[in-house]
Amino acid sequence: MSVADIRTDYKKASLAESDVTGDPYSQFANWFDQALKADVAEPNAMTLSTVNTEGKPSSRIVLIKEFDARGFSWFTNYDSAKGRDLADNPHAALLFFWTALERQVRIEGSIEKLSDAENDAYFNSRPLGSRQSALASQQSQPIADREALEQKLAAVVAEFGEQPPRPAHWGGYRLLPERVEFWQGRSSRLHDRIIYTLGENGGWKISRLQP
Repeated sequence: MSVADIRTDYKKASLAESDVTGDPYSQFANWFDQALKADVAEPNAMTLSTVNTEGKPSSRIVLIKEFDARGFSWFTNYDSAKGRDLADNPHAALLFFWTALERQVRIEGSIEKLSDAENDAYFNSRPLGSRQSALASQQSQPIADREALEQKLAAVVAEFGEQPPRPAHWGGYRLLPERVEFWQGRSSRLHDRIIYTLGENGGWKISRLQP
């Protein structure tokens, strides 16, 4: 079988305008809850896409840590490649793809940093190894080999033990959505696409897109 012959015909569900809520936050919460109940593998995993000053896009998988009416949040190293992109161009796109449910959610909007209090609260809730790694790793920077990385980690453990402090370059971002699309796979590629678009008055317009 060639790559071009690989295809799946989606038949599990449909999505009508009458099925969705009045705002994308509650609609996302509904779908996320359904993904949890369906035992979707890592339902909190999302693709984060950023664009640098040269207009070149970059994507990677990160984990959402909070979502509510304020937006969608995650944490990372501010000095990483994505952090540098967001410092220069504070706009991004998120993509969730829940294969088991034949669904995806696309979210686009502007970016703001979380407060120090929010960063501290989440950092201190993380497993010890994750906190130590945040201090040891200069994310996205080259290093000679794995041994050198493990030596850096050992140095952090020796210095801070079980109380590593949150480094100033580590914290969270919140995406403030302006456009949210809910996509439900359908048979023969005639997919359902319902989109929420933020208006100037802060209200949400709901419409359907052709597949």
